[in-house]
Amino acid sequence: MPVSKPSELPVGGGGRWPLTGFRSAQWGDMEVGYTATGPLDCTKGYIGLPGGVCQCPHYGYMFSGRLRCVYPGTDWPDEVAVAGEAYFFPAGHVLIYEEPSEVLELNPAAALQQLIDHFEAMAASGGFTKDDG
Repeated sequence: MPVSKPSELPVGGGGRWPLTGFRSAQWGDMEVGYTATGPLDCTKGYIGLPGGVCQCPHYGYMFSGRLRCVYPGTDWPDEVAVAGEAYFFPAGHVLIYEEPSEVLELNPAAALQQLIDHFEAMAASGGFTKDDG
């Protein structure tokens, strides 16, 4: 069984995802990821995805900071996770880190891979930088 401190997970999934600045490892069918970021609105990163939203559900824990989840095109209210809280954000969202944050996430590996593939394709076309999401 894999064991790791969040800060010791491999950067960029051990080289699988060079664009991304987060640490992650695939354990079974889940991707365990640790993100430390400043304020960041990820909206631009979802351009080109169905509905312009993230298609990957996220299960996480906030060590510090504030993370807003918006559900465009729905009547669902925004959800906000803050330090000390666990969260689940289903597919169909936009994430906005409202302040510097440290987050541990468990995501379905296949869904996250599709998202990262999208980010990589955007970066290759010049339409995305690592600061966009």
